[in-house]
Amino acid sequence: MTIFSRTRRALSVRKTRPSPTSAQSHRSSVKKVAGLLLWFVAVAPFLRAADLPALWAERVRCVVAVEYYVETEIERRPSVAYGTVIDDQGTIILPSVAVSPRTTPAQLKEFKVYRPGNPEPAPGEYLGQDALTGWHFVRAASAVRGDLVPITRFAAAGAKAPAIAEEVWGIGLRGKDEDFLPYLLTSRIALVQALPQRTAIAQQEVAGPGLPAFNRNGDFVGLAASSFGQNYVQFSRDDRGGLPVILVNVEESGALLVAAEVLPYLQRIPQNVFGRPLAWLGAYGLEPVDPEVASFLKLGAQSALVISEVLEGSPAEIGGLKDRDILLAIDGQPLPRFKPDRVVVGYVGREIQRRRPGDAITFTVLRGGARVDARIVLGEQPKLFSEAERKYFDRLGLTIREFVYDDAVARRARTSDAAGVIAHFVKPNGPAAVAGLRTDDWIKEIDGTEVKTFAAAATQLGTIEADRFRTECVLLVSRGGETAVLRVKL
Repeated sequence: MTIFSRTRRALSVRKTRPSPTSAQSHRSSVKKVAGLLLWFVAVAPFLRAADLPALWAERVRCVVAVEYYVETEIERRPSVAYGTVIDDQGTIILPSVAVSPRTTPAQLKEFKVYRPGNPEPAPGEYLGQDALTGWHFVRAASAVRGDLVPITRFAAAGAKAPAIAEEVWGIGLRGKDEDFLPYLLTSRIALVQALPQRTAIAQQEVAGPGLPAFNRNGDFVGLAASSFGQNYVQFSRDDRGGLPVILVNVEESGALLVAAEVLPYLQRIPQNVFGRPLAWLGAYGLEPVDPEVASFLKLGAQSALVISEVLEGSPAEIGGLKDRDILLAIDGQPLPRFKPDRVVVGYVGREIQRRRPGDAITFTVLRGGARVDARIVLGEQPKLFSEAERKYFDRLGLTIREFVYDDAVARRARTSDAAGVIAHFVKPNGPAAVAGLRTDDWIKEIDGTEVKTFAAAATQLGTIEADRFRTECVLLVSRGGETAVLRVKL
C-alpha cells in the first residue's frame, strides 16, 4: 500500500458521529499518516539525490577538454580550454576567453579533444568564433562522436532561469596530468541579473568555465561563464594597512549564463574561421547617459546612450547619425534599463551582432531636443586584426602587421588616408626592441621612405634583412600621438 493510498483511506471518514473506539482508531490512523508524510518529506531529497550518480554518468559525456597549440614567432606553447558538446556532429563550444584576441586562426595548431578521464585524445578542427556569443567552435573527429552527448539532450522544454536559492550542480575538470578527471560542484543561486544576458550568480563555484550546470532533475540550467574576480585585502609585515587584490578562479566559476541565453544560439556555427559575415554599424564610444541627465531629459525608466563619434564612411554616417546623438530606441523599442548602467552598451552591441550585413535597423535618437529616426543599413565589418596580413623578420626581431580600419579608429586618424604598418610583435632583447620599438607602435617610415602599403613595407624590410652588410635601419614611428626616430642596429 502506498503512502498516498493510505492517506486517501485515512481521510475517507464517515460524516456520522464516530464512537469513542472509532475516534481513537481515526486519531491513530492520522498519526500514522502524518508520520509517513514527515518521513517522505525528510527522505525524498535524499531519494532524489540517490539518482545523482545516474544523472552524472549521462551528463559528464557532454563535456570535453580541448588542447591546442599557439605558434608564435619564437615559441610553440600549449593551451587548454573546457568545452560543451552541442550536437551529434561533435561540435563543441569554448568560452570567448579560450583564445587570445591577439591570436590569429593561422597560429592555432593541432586541436585535440579529450574525453573526461580518458588520456587518449581525438583530433579536432577549429571552425571559428561567433561574434554575437563570443564562443569558439571546434569539431571532434568522427571516431569519438559516439562517446559524446549533446547538451541539448538535457534541455527541458520551456526551461526557466534557476530561481534564487535553487540548488544546482555542475561539472569541473582536473588538469591534463590527471587525465582531465571530472568532479562534482554544487551550490545555490544567490542572484539572477541581466548583464545584459540573464546571468545566475551562485553562492560559490558551480562548474568549470564553458561547462554546463544542471538542476536536481538533471535539466540543463546554464553554462558557466568566466569567473568573476573576488576582492580581498592582503596584509603583510611590509604593508600593515592592507593591499587590495582581486583573485580570479580560472578553473571554476559561479556565474551561469542561463539556458534560455544559450540554447537559441547553438546553431550559430561560423561559416569560416573569421566568423564572417559580420554586421557593422560604425558608431564609436557609446556611453550611458548619466542618471541625473536622464532625469532632466525625462527619459523615465529606460536607458539611453550618447554616441561619442560616428565613424567616417560608416553605415551609421550614411544613415544619418551624428556625433553626440543620444540613442533612445532600436526599431521602436526603448532601450531597457540595466544595472549597472554600463550594461546597456553590451545590449546595443548584441543587437547589432545578431543581425547580418544588409539588414536595416532604425535608431531613434534625441538631437537638439527633438526625436529623430535614422534608418541604417548595416554594412560588412572592415578587415579585422585577426585577418590582417603579417610577416616576421627574424634578424630585426620584428613582426609587422597590415594597418586596418580599427587601427585608424584607435589612433584617431582619418581612415581615408591612413597608411603605414603596425609592430605586431617585438622580440625581447632583439635589435628592434633594443632600439626602443614597442608592440603596437605605428611605423610610418622606413629609412626615410613613407610606408604606403603593407606589401611595400614587407618588401623593404625583407631587402634590409637579406643584406648582410647593412648595419642599421631607421624607423619613424608614432606612439600615443607622438613620433620618434628609432635606429635599429643590425
